[in-house]
Amino acid sequence: MKTRSALTLTALGAATLLALTGCAAPEAEVLENGDQKDLTIAVFNGWDEGVAASELWKAILDEKGYNVTLEYADVAPVYTGLTTDDYDVVLDTWLPITHASYIEKYGDDLVDLGAWNTEAKLTIAVNEDAPIDSLEELADNAELFGNRLVGIEPGAGLTEVTTDAVIPGYKLEGMEYLTSSTPAMLSELKAATKAGENIAVTLWQPHWAYDAFPVKDLADPQGLLGAAEGVHSFGGKSFEANFPTLSGWLKDFTLDSKQLASLENAMFNSGGSGSDYAPAVADWISANQDYVDSLTK
Repeated sequence: MKTRSALTLTALGAATLLALTGCAAPEAEVLENGDQKDLTIAVFNGWDEGVAASELWKAILDEKGYNVTLEYADVAPVYTGLTTDDYDVVLDTWLPITHASYIEKYGDDLVDLGAWNTEAKLTIAVNEDAPIDSLEELADNAELFGNRLVGIEPGAGLTEVTTDAVIPGYKLEGMEYLTSSTPAMLSELKAATKAGENIAVTLWQPHWAYDAFPVKDLADPQGLLGAAEGVHSFGGKSFEANFPTLSGWLKDFTLDSKQLASLENAMFNSGGSGSDYAPAVADWISANQDYVDSLTK
């Protein structure tokens, strides 16, 4: 016969087992393709190409039965969150330069799903019909551009490289270098191209301005603006196990700068309302249906 103590221990053990069973996390719902239904995409605050790519994939995957959440955050917390599976994937890692320090620190717990765009770069752009094609020609033709180079925020990396490398390297000290903000630069670019005037601005690929305005990049024969980078998708530590089908789709995903500029222009510069990009993305998908369908074949 069991003693009272033994019966008490048995009862406590059973209660504990029931409590643990009741508190166990429910199993994740899985789609027919083997992927978990719930997906969290991390999006860097203020990085338009990442916003565009993430909104595109959200629209595609929601249509296929996924439950996609976009969570906006600063760069550093995204990478730590990927290592703990708080986020599943981020679509906006620039390599080999911009985000290299994060990949060096966290890369062992992440999976590189490949670059979907390999044309990301800093640029000096001019109106498409400007009479020059290279930064080597700009100093001698500065008067045609009002002796002005229109920049963006004073603290931006593009501003730093323009000040420290491009201006002295191409002898542009005679031009007034104006720094204020990206919106101010874009406003001047819009006004000048609409009026048929020459203008030189600091810009970067990919950007919706290339779809919205008739502009071209000046050649950088000295390479002072740096080489082009790739925009990679990175999954968290469990991403390939949790999303085997989506992993394959993202590894094959490509979106060139012309397509991306078109998507960004539709989202950010075509009268959309606030941050509700879904209608603009849906319209863009309809206009590019063959391409979009190819992403999940």
